[in-house]
Amino acid sequence: MQNKGLVKFFAILFALVSIYQLSFTFVANKVKSDAKTFAGGNPEKEIKYLDSIGKEKVFLDFFTYNDVKDKQINKGLDLEGGINVILQISVKDVLVQLSNNSKNPAFNKALEQAKLNQRGNQSYLDAFFEAFDANKGTTKLASPDIFANRNFDDSELNFNSTDAEVQKVLRRKVDESVESAFGVLRSRIDKFGVTQPNIAKLGQTGRILIELPGAKDVDRIKKLVSSKAELEFWETYKAEELGGFLQQANEALKATVKVDEKVELAKPADSLSQLLSDKDKDSTATKKGNNPLVDKFVSLGGGPILAIVSTKDTATVSSYLKKQEIRALLPGDKRFAKFVWGKPVVSVDEKTKKESTTVELYALKGNKDDIAPLGGGVIVDARDTFDQMGKPAVSMQMNGAGGNVWEKLTNNAYTQKGYIAIALDNVVYSAPGVTSGPIAGGRSEITGSFDVAETKDLANVLRAGKLPATAEIIQSEIVGPSLGQKAIDAGTTSSIVGFLLVCLWMVFYYGRAGWYANVALLVNLLFLFGILASLGAVLTLPGIAGIVLTLGTAVDANIIIYERAKEELREGKTLGDAVKASYGWKGAMRSIIDANVTHVLTGAILFIFGTGPIQGFATTLLIGIFTSLFTSIFIARIFIDKDIANNRSLTFTTPLTKNWFTGFHFDFIGIKKISYIFSTVVVVVSCVSFYFNGLDEGVDFVGGRTFQVKFDKPVEPTQVSEELSAAFGVAVEAKVFGDDDQLKLTTKYKIKEDGVEVDKEVNEKLFNTLKKYFNGDLTYDNFINTYDGKQVGVLQASKVGAAISADIKTNSFWAVIGAMLVVGLYLVISFRKWQYSLGAIAAVFHDVIFVLGLYSLLYKYMPFHMEMDQHFIAAILTVIGYSMNDTVIVFDRVREFLAGNVKGSFKDVVNASINTTLSRTINTSLTMILVLLIMFIFGGESIRGFIFAMLVGIVVGTYSSLFIATPILVDTIKKKDIEEIESRHKGEA
Repeated sequence: MQNKGLVKFFAILFALVSIYQLSFTFVANKVKSDAKTFAGGNPEKEIKYLDSIGKEKVFLDFFTYNDVKDKQINKGLDLEGGINVILQISVKDVLVQLSNNSKNPAFNKALEQAKLNQRGNQSYLDAFFEAFDANKGTTKLASPDIFANRNFDDSELNFNSTDAEVQKVLRRKVDESVESAFGVLRSRIDKFGVTQPNIAKLGQTGRILIELPGAKDVDRIKKLVSSKAELEFWETYKAEELGGFLQQANEALKATVKVDEKVELAKPADSLSQLLSDKDKDSTATKKGNNPLVDKFVSLGGGPILAIVSTKDTATVSSYLKKQEIRALLPGDKRFAKFVWGKPVVSVDEKTKKESTTVELYALKGNKDDIAPLGGGVIVDARDTFDQMGKPAVSMQMNGAGGNVWEKLTNNAYTQKGYIAIALDNVVYSAPGVTSGPIAGGRSEITGSFDVAETKDLANVLRAGKLPATAEIIQSEIVGPSLGQKAIDAGTTSSIVGFLLVCLWMVFYYGRAGWYANVALLVNLLFLFGILASLGAVLTLPGIAGIVLTLGTAVDANIIIYERAKEELREGKTLGDAVKASYGWKGAMRSIIDANVTHVLTGAILFIFGTGPIQGFATTLLIGIFTSLFTSIFIARIFIDKDIANNRSLTFTTPLTKNWFTGFHFDFIGIKKISYIFSTVVVVVSCVSFYFNGLDEGVDFVGGRTFQVKFDKPVEPTQVSEELSAAFGVAVEAKVFGDDDQLKLTTKYKIKEDGVEVDKEVNEKLFNTLKKYFNGDLTYDNFINTYDGKQVGVLQASKVGAAISADIKTNSFWAVIGAMLVVGLYLVISFRKWQYSLGAIAAVFHDVIFVLGLYSLLYKYMPFHMEMDQHFIAAILTVIGYSMNDTVIVFDRVREFLAGNVKGSFKDVVNASINTTLSRTINTSLTMILVLLIMFIFGGESIRGFIFAMLVGIVVGTYSSLFIATPILVDTIKKKDIEEIESRHKGEA
C-alpha cells in the first residue's frame, strides 16, 4: 500500500477528532446526570438547574454547558421521551386574509374544492389554483373583489395582472406567512423551558416540525404550539339586553326542534326557565324538556354573561344561535351580535363529589366587517402576574395607538356601565367592567380561572405574537421517558451482542485476518459516532438499528477482499502478490465500489423521502457505508502489510474453515426452470393474497391515531376493542403489543378534524372508557401525560392526519420505484449492457413482492405487528440495497470471467462465476442474518416488524441473486453474443 504513512496520519487524526467530538456528549451526559440527582425527580427543578449553569464553563475551562449541549449527540424522542408535532400552516387562512375575506363565489368554491381534491404531495396552493381555473369562468385572480385590494401595492399586483403574475405573488406571500409562523413558534418554544428543543421547516410544504425532548404535559404543549393567539377586545351586550331575544329564540325552536319530554319540577334557582316559561303557568312547577334552548342552560348568568352551559351542550346551543331564522329575531341594532364562549370552568359537586365542566355564553357587539375595535397587535409586553385577590393573571402593556383606543373603550364601558370582553382565539378569558373611569396608559389585565402554568403560557404567546394563520396539528407523537429508556436498553443490548457475534465469526472463519477486520470494525464505530457528533445528528431507535446493521456491512468489504486473496493464494501467488491483487481494481475493488454505490443510492433515496426516525436510520446507514469502506480498505491492510513485511504467514483461513465453500460446481443455470416456477408461484400467491387479505396498512398510510397503553394486569383485547368502539362510535382496533398487559390501540375517530379540542376529546374518551382497568387513584393527567418512572397508562401516542398520510404513501411509492430505477440506471452505465440491469431489477422486484406477500399472508397470525408504515418502507429500501449488493458481486465476477480465460461453454463460465463467489455471498449474508436475528430478539417490540422484513429480505435477496438475476441475464443475452463468447472460451472447464 502506497502512502502508508499518510493513511496512518489521517487515521490517527480522524480518531482523535472523533474522540474530541464525542467528549462533548460524555460531558453533557455527566452534567445532566448531576442535574437529575440535584432535582430529585422534579423536572422543573432539573430544567432550572441546567438553565442556571448554561453559561458556566464545564469542559476544558473553555466550553460552557450551552456550548457542550450544542455539540453533543442528541437522542430522538423514541430514546429520550417527549413530544413531536408537525404543524400545517393553513394556506386557506392566508388566502382568505390576502383576499380581504372575499365573498366571490368562484374564489370560495375553489377554496373548498382545493381541500377535497388535494392529491398526495400536492400543495394546497397548487390545488387551489387548479380548482380556481376550473370554476373561474371570466373571473380573474386579480379581480377587485379577490386579490386586487388594499392588501397589495400596485407594484405587486393590480386588476390588470394576469393569473400567472398573481400566482407568483401569492406563492411569495404564503412563503412569508410560513416564515413568520416559524419565527413566532420559535419564540414561543424558546420561552417554554425544555432542554434542546428542535424546530424546523419541512421544505416548501408549509409544514413545521417541533420536537420537545423531555416535555411531558401533552395537552398544554399542543395548545401552546397550535394556538393562533389572536387577541381581541370587544364591548359586550348585557344579559338583560338580550333576554327578550333568547325567549323568542326558544319559542321559535319549539316548532322545529324535537326534544325529550322529561317532566321534572324546576328548582327555584332555575330562574331562567321560570323567566321564559308561560306566565299563566305556575312559575315554581315548570316542565323541563319543552324548551329546546333554555333547557340547555345550567343557570342564568348576569352582567356580560348571558347563561352558563355544560360543555357537552355548547355545540347544540351554538348551532341554534347560528340558524338564519333565529338570528333574524335579533333587534336591528343588535343584528351583528357575535355569540362566543368563555373559558371552561371545572367544578365539583359538594354532595356527589362529581366533576362538571361549564362555560359562559357571551354576546359581543360585533359589526359588519367582524373586526374588533382593538386587536392584539398593539400589545408590546405581557407578563404573568397575580391580581388583587392573589390569583394568577396576565398583565399587558399596549403601544400609544392602542392605549388611546383602550382609553375610549374603557370610557364607554364606564359611562354605560358596560363590560369589555378580552378574547383570545374567539374564547373570552375575562369580561371586566370599568368602575373607576377610563383607563389611560394602555395597561390592562386578563383574569380568570387560571393556574400559574396557564398564565405563563398565555403571556408567552402574547409576547411572541399571533400566528399569521391557523396551525393545524397534522401529525404528532408522544413518547414516555420510561419507554425511551427501554428502547435504549434494547438498542444497547442488540448492539453489543451483534458486535460480539460478528467479531467471533470473523475470527472463527478467517483466523488472524479476522482479528484485523475486528480492529477495523472498532475504528469504524469510533469514526461513525464521531461524525454523528460533529454533524449534530439526532440518534433514534431506527438509527441504532442502522448502526447495528453497519456492523454487518462493515465486514463485507473485508470478506470480499479476503475471499479474493484466498483465490490468489490458491493459484500459487505469494502473500504479497495475493494481497496486492486482491486490493487492486481488477481484484476486489471494482466489486466493492459497484456494490457500495448501489447501497449509497438506495440510502440517499431513503434519506430524501423519509422523515424523522427514518432519516436517522438513513443517516447512520450512509455514514456507516463510507466509514466502513475506509476502515476495511485501509485500517485492516496496515496490519496485513505489517505481517508481509515481517514474513509472517497469513492464510485468511483457519484449519477448520480452510476448505469451506471451495470446489463448488453446482449447476445454477441448469435448474433455472425450477427457480422460475418457484418464484412465479410466490409472486402469484402474493398477488392473490394482496387481493383477498390486503396489507395491514398502518396510520402512516391511512391516517389515524395509535396509543400504546400499559395496564396493571393482562386484559382481553377483544373486550377492550368492543368497549372503545362503542364509546367512539367507530371501530377501534386493539392488539397485544409485546406483553399481555400492553395493548396497541388504533382508531380513525375524527382524524379529518383538526384542533387541540378534538385531541383532548379523544384522550378523555380513552381515559373514561379504560379507567376501570386501572387502580382507582389513576387520574387523567397521569394516564395521558408522560413522566419519569411511568409504568401504566399511555406510554406512547401518535396521530397522522389524512393529508400527511397521503403524502407519506406517495413518497413511499416513489421511493421504492425510484430506488430500483436509479440503481438500474447505474448498472447500465457500469456494466454497459442492459441485460445486467434487467436481471438485477427483476431480482429486486421479486424480493419486494416476496416480502410484501409474506406480510400480507401472515400479518393476522404473527405475534408481533407487521404493519405497512414508514419503517417498513425503510426495510424494503434496505432490502433493495442489499439484494443489489449481492447481485452486483456475482455480476462483477460474471463480467470478469466472460472477459477472461475461463474455459467452457457460456453456461459453464456463468456457473463458475456464481460458484466462485459463493463463499463471499454466504459469509456476508450469514453475518447480516446473525445481526438481524439479534436485533429481532433483543431490539424491542417497536422495531420487530421492521427487522423481520429485513431479515426475510436478506434471505430472499441472497436466493434471487443466485437463482433469478443471473439466469435472467443469461436468457436475455443475444444468441450471437453467446456464440462470440463461446468462441473465445473453447475447451473444457
